Amino acid sequence: MLLSSKISALPSLHSPAPNLPRVCTKSLLPYSRTITAPRKGSPTPRTLVKVSSSSENQAAVFDVASKPHDQDAAEVVRRFYAGINGRDLASVEPLIAENCVYEDLIFPRPFVGRKEIVEFFKSFMDSISKDLQFAIDDISAEDSSAVGVTWHLEWKGKAFPFSKGCSFYRLQMVDGKRQIVYGRDVVEPAIKPGKTALGAIRAVTWLLQQFPHLADRL
Repeated sequence: MLLSSKISALPSLHSPAPNLPRVCTKSLLPYSRTITAPRKGSPTPRTLVKVSSSSENQAAVFDVASKPHDQDAAEVVRRFYAGINGRDLASVEPLIAENCVYEDLIFPRPFVGRKEIVEFFKSFMDSISKDLQFAIDDISAEDSSAVGVTWHLEWKGKAFPFSKGCSFYRLQMVDGKRQIVYGRDVVEPAIKPGKTALGAIRAVTWLLQQFPHLADRL
């Protein structure tokens, strides 16, 4: 009996690879995450990153290290208050943008520019005892460019009278750093007119209704 055989040549190393089925595709991956390793000796603030699952309609949350320079706005504001409490202008100054505008509503006009703002806080520190400290009651942390804060003053850990206040800060990335570009302070008044204030507002609005041209002087 004659046997016929067929010998196939071995594939060359330069031959194109056969088409293989894709075992894993991006759409099949349930999630992905990226971890940035901090530099040695640098702080490692934590941030929550939310990624969605494509295979299942759900979300997973991972605690990953953010970049050291990419601090959130709330953390910048906390450092600002910590510097004021510590009478440490050197740590406060870089948190304020060069062209920052700072309004403290007990003053007739805003403070404009980093230099003028730092001088204001220096005079504040020089005239107030270090025992008088800002205590943050609540702070917003959801926005990367705007922060609201409610606070009060404490004297050696005890609430100081007529010292409640709230502040608003707007922040921007400047040369890779998140800085305060605008701030406004509203402080509890020592004299509280109560309903008398409503009467004053009513009287002013009546005058504006009777004499509309007065509005041009506001």
